[in-house]
Amino acid sequence: MSNEIYTVDIDSDGIALVTWDMTDRSMNVFTQAALEQLDGLVDRFVADDTVKGVVFTSGKSTFSGGADLTMMKTMLAGMAEEKRNNPEKAQQMLFDQVGRMSWLYRKIETCGKPWVSAINGVCMGGAFELSLACHGRVVADSPSVKMALPEVKVGIFPGAGGTQRVPRLTNAQDALQMMTTGQSLTPSRAKAMGLVHEVVEPKKLISAAKAMIKAGLSPVAPWDVKGFKLPGGQIWSAQGAQLWPAASAILRRETQDNYPAAKAILQCVFEGLQVPFDTGLRIEQRYFSHILQTPEAQSMIRSLFVSLQEINKGARRPEGIKPTKFRKIGVVGAGFMGAGIAYVTAKAGIPVVLIDRDDAAAQKGKAYSEDLVKKGIQKGKTTKEEGEKLLSMISTSTDHADLADADLVIEAVFEDRDVKKAVTESIEAQIRPTTVYASNTSTLPISGLAKNSKRPKNFIGIHFFSPVDKMLLVEIILGRKTSDKALAVALDYVAAIKKTPIVVNDTRGFFVNRCVLRYMNESYNMLAEGVPPAMIENAAKMAGMPVGPLSLNDEVAIDLSLKIVRATIADLGEKAVDPRHLALVERMVEKEGRLGRKNGKGFYDYPAKPAKKHLWPELKTLYPQQDPAKIDVKELQNRYLAAIALEAARTVEEGIVTDPREADIGTILGFGFAPYTGGALSYIDTMGAKAFVDMCKVLARKYGKQFKAPKLLVEMAEKGETFYGRFNPYRENKAAA
Repeated sequence: MSNEIYTVDIDSDGIALVTWDMTDRSMNVFTQAALEQLDGLVDRFVADDTVKGVVFTSGKSTFSGGADLTMMKTMLAGMAEEKRNNPEKAQQMLFDQVGRMSWLYRKIETCGKPWVSAINGVCMGGAFELSLACHGRVVADSPSVKMALPEVKVGIFPGAGGTQRVPRLTNAQDALQMMTTGQSLTPSRAKAMGLVHEVVEPKKLISAAKAMIKAGLSPVAPWDVKGFKLPGGQIWSAQGAQLWPAASAILRRETQDNYPAAKAILQCVFEGLQVPFDTGLRIEQRYFSHILQTPEAQSMIRSLFVSLQEINKGARRPEGIKPTKFRKIGVVGAGFMGAGIAYVTAKAGIPVVLIDRDDAAAQKGKAYSEDLVKKGIQKGKTTKEEGEKLLSMISTSTDHADLADADLVIEAVFEDRDVKKAVTESIEAQIRPTTVYASNTSTLPISGLAKNSKRPKNFIGIHFFSPVDKMLLVEIILGRKTSDKALAVALDYVAAIKKTPIVVNDTRGFFVNRCVLRYMNESYNMLAEGVPPAMIENAAKMAGMPVGPLSLNDEVAIDLSLKIVRATIADLGEKAVDPRHLALVERMVEKEGRLGRKNGKGFYDYPAKPAKKHLWPELKTLYPQQDPAKIDVKELQNRYLAAIALEAARTVEEGIVTDPREADIGTILGFGFAPYTGGALSYIDTMGAKAFVDMCKVLARKYGKQFKAPKLLVEMAEKGETFYGRFNPYRENKAAA
């Protein structure tokens, strides 16, 4: 028997092999239809006496990505509609829908016949929770196999029995670590934790799963057997007394209480382990119903799941242009950025020529990839053969003539207009007239650089973030004359190297850097006001930023900040820069010689390992210090978030960003803007434009004009509008950037 979701094959031993293969999707996910059909299969197998057991596997190279989170949007929309008529019924409706998957899995677990999950690839979220509900779990021994419950990363938590089964299979400490971080497990790690039973050769996966059933696998879960004992000990035990106070403290340290879902995981486990299993599932169901309605969950699901998928699938790609097949990429400039670009290109299986002014520089650029490959082999992330194949994709040269057959050329030379002009002219003399030319500039406006090109319609900006091999975001910048074809090629390239693109129009600093500079500038303001440096850093982390602004500035380099400030003055005049900022970075660089991490001293000192970095003790002597007890820490947090969000709003007003999804994704992936907010524009939408503008008026009176709301926001506040309403990315015939 087969349908578009599951295929069933019952062998002579009475073992039903259920193969999950959704024909309309590249990856299996649980949809309403998938759950309904699975429910029907359970009933069928229970009623059929010839079926002795079930093996559940995937027909794709991956097992499953888990639940389709767009179901959550449908649930919430239905609840909102019902809430207008009957609020109590609406809550009950959501509660029942949330429990659908959990109680289906419990039905499998208690059906009386053994089920074995045969995991052949990536197995995430709801799919791993299904596997945990099966009586046996067999995993293919392959580097491509990863198991995880990563829901916390999108503002929710494992709500289909995960918080109840994992801590009953392994100790509570490992269970909490796994679920509150969303960490992935290798097959060997999952087996060591007791979450899977066997790890076998991929070709023996199904036979091993069937063998478990034939060997008499019990169709009863361990927690349904009388006398079951928790592997990590009872909550109210010596082990529990050691674990739970520390777990609560660690979670608060790591999340600053900004993530309700992470806290709910602790609550579900703590409460659920003290009651019978079915009651534990009810507790989980209630917490999940609550968490799903929080603004954090709704914003994170929208930005970090729905919008991210849409952007990665080409939401901004112009229609009617054939996909680009890359046979060769040229990268000019083998410095840190160029070397990184060459690496990610080769990793994607695309031949790349790395060019610099002399062979030694080009070879040094390739050595960067060799070092990354070496580290990858040492850590078990890649094999020697895979590493050699990657390196074979990278050739080096000093001759621009080697770019003649390139499908795309990426210029990554020194950030200087004259240098870029000379390189552009030299390259264009060699490449085909139709070849797209991309500049990896971080600050110089693309339209200005395109004036050096004879083919400005083929000229585009592709701004990578450092380090290229780790940062997921790529900013694509359109010049005034950039064609749709150039944009399509750039987007195809970013998709090929498996990164996330945002498309912005041309301006100084583009989008992400403008927002980042506001973040760092506000820390300069605080320093000048006499806010203690430690408080400056800690307030930022409390606001949800992964790195304090002073630490971030050290990574970027303080001498680069000085160059940016001076370039801004040269181009826009002295009034464009706060004189306190210029004085601070000039002193740090020219008087103190503190350039940042790169020379071991900046706002922080960087002693030799294993010692950890620490704030430069003399930093607090640069300005008279305020009494920390009299400083409103919450206001410091608001200043950071507001400064960044205001700049994001200004870019929308100026037409730099035209899609709110890209502003949100750009701020989160670009520099880690408080992910629990869903991004800078979602932060404003959640607070409400009026409340946000009112807050900014107070901040502006106290701290300066940087908090003055742009006219767009004032107008939105008066009309009660949101960014996702006014600039609806799903509106038909939405104007392209």
